[in-house]
Amino acid sequence: MANKVILQFKHDLSIVNGKHVRDGLSAAFRTENDLWLSCDERTTIERLSVQQDGSFADHTSFELADYLDLPAEDKSEIDIEGIGMANNYLWLIGSHSLKRRKPKRHQSIKKQIKRLAEVTSDPNRYVLARIPILKNEATGHYELYKEVDNPQNPGQKLRAAQLHGNTTSSLLTEVLQQDEHLGPFMNIPGKDNGFDIEGLATCGKRIYLGLRGPVLRGWAVILEVEVEEDEKGRLHLKKLTSEHHYKKHFLNLRGKGIRELRVFGEDIYLLAGPTMDLDGVIAIYRWPGALVGKTEHMVHHNELERLHEVPHGTGDNTGKDKAEGLAVFDDKHVLIVFDSPTDERKIGEDSVEALVVKVIG
Repeated sequence: MANKVILQFKHDLSIVNGKHVRDGLSAAFRTENDLWLSCDERTTIERLSVQQDGSFADHTSFELADYLDLPAEDKSEIDIEGIGMANNYLWLIGSHSLKRRKPKRHQSIKKQIKRLAEVTSDPNRYVLARIPILKNEATGHYELYKEVDNPQNPGQKLRAAQLHGNTTSSLLTEVLQQDEHLGPFMNIPGKDNGFDIEGLATCGKRIYLGLRGPVLRGWAVILEVEVEEDEKGRLHLKKLTSEHHYKKHFLNLRGKGIRELRVFGEDIYLLAGPTMDLDGVIAIYRWPGALVGKTEHMVHHNELERLHEVPHGTGDNTGKDKAEGLAVFDDKHVLIVFDSPTDERKIGEDSVEALVVKVIG
């Protein structure tokens, strides 16, 4: 049911503030021979390419500050939690979440208690953006561009753009502040079952955002949005219902939040796991017919197909091997990458094992 695939990174492109990119993988997406990956503590997108032995190597790193107007440039992590592709654009999303500081055991009890009361935010986390992506026919690799001619529409330019936002919010969080379901959770840190985006998938103009939190009485949430571009090249949310600039889809995952989602045909694959900061069951689901129709959905548990349980750290490896990225590998398999991989999953100084799981046939 599952096989291992080696991901090999270049050392000189992989270390930021003492942390290796392989130790924080948070999203994965495949374009033919290329595998695109993100690390949640960086402002870059990584591209690996398939090798003759089936591994992925030939590491290239793309600095997103070269394509987007990041509020803090490359000085603060984006916490990229989702990557998708549609209409010659690579889409990416930051977590849009707050974080509560961790107590440090060597500090006094008073300082530990004070630290646990502190809630902070990274200014680059409030990013929903697109970057032109085209295949270089000479090399066979997909490349990113800030601006490029549209091969399907001569005379038209494809341009990098992002949803209007700043260091503390975006148009998305602003409209959600008044939402009857999500509004009460917008100012709660992600690891406390607060608002936390951890997945992105695309279908034409539709963008699906999977929420790790909040989970509402066992029900997880997927937001559906579409964007429009103004004359200045900024993106705005399109109104999708009479009341909202988004649609909400609720899925009964029995307490699990969404870690990643991928469109496959008319279905959506889901990677689901704990919303809180704990070890727990992580599994792959299929939502059949997710893209059929234009209404909001209430998807009960027996309407979802549970495909595969994914291993996670326990015991001495508690807090490790957290499955966070899911890519469609081919027409029968998906690929999973892990945040905080165990030592057993690491190879040498710069490689790590991903998991390929059969989900069809």
